[in-house]
Amino acid sequence: MSNSIAFLKGHGTENDFVIVPDPENAIDLPASAVAALCDRRAGIGGDGLLHVVRSAAHPEAKDMAAEAEWFMDYRNGDGSIAEMCGNGVRVFARYLQRAGHVTEGDLAVATRGGVKRVHLAKDGDVTVGMGKALLPEGTVTVSVGERSWPARNVNMGNPHAVAFVEDLAHAGDLYSPPPFSPASAYPDGVNVEFVVDRGPRHVALRVHERGAGETRSCGTGACAVAVATARRDGADPALTGTPATYTVDVPGGTLVITERPDGEIEMTGPAVIVAEGIIDADWLETLAR
Repeated sequence: MSNSIAFLKGHGTENDFVIVPDPENAIDLPASAVAALCDRRAGIGGDGLLHVVRSAAHPEAKDMAAEAEWFMDYRNGDGSIAEMCGNGVRVFARYLQRAGHVTEGDLAVATRGGVKRVHLAKDGDVTVGMGKALLPEGTVTVSVGERSWPARNVNMGNPHAVAFVEDLAHAGDLYSPPPFSPASAYPDGVNVEFVVDRGPRHVALRVHERGAGETRSCGTGACAVAVATARRDGADPALTGTPATYTVDVPGGTLVITERPDGEIEMTGPAVIVAEGIIDADWLETLAR
């Protein structure tokens, strides 16, 4: 391994990421190293890490290589592996554009949640095809302190519990995962969104992301919220034949979510690369031991 490893830093509606380009999957990134890189005091700092690998070079993505050249090997800020990250996909695509691997227009990105279709627009926004939402049956409850709310179980390739509240302050500090029941609903943990109405087809959220705590934005969470809100409002594009579009305010900005009649969900929002630099490889190797 060389004495230095390139990295970049980017964010999508202030959901921020350490980006590690590694086309041939040659860099060892155990959970301890990822957590250290994402540490905001002793590392670079980020809600998660985007490991940029060619699909053909990664054992989890080889089967997707014919469809998508690049694999987003996404890690949460604590080093754990996640299936998908909607804001992360947009930033991942922006990095590929900056590095000259892709240009404006359409591309495919492999993720553990499947291949995602991405469109890089001239105005700087990035649209991601997020796939279809699954709405598991059963009642879920989430709690903060003495308060409890019924929550909609929505799966966007990763699990979400969407609770509608009167005030976003009721979500508390969101440092720790909000308790939920039954435990069997989310055996691997869950992302919890607390939602208030802002106007017609316009909502705002706060989110506890599994493995990261409260973040400034969550793309899959915004999609889950849009779907849950549409169903609460009696809107189901599969039945009406009319797309449902919601504006979703997150602490770090605004995302626009559209659910089409075929069930496919599209998310549009900004993606920004803010810095690039070098990681000391000796320091990283020490963490990997």
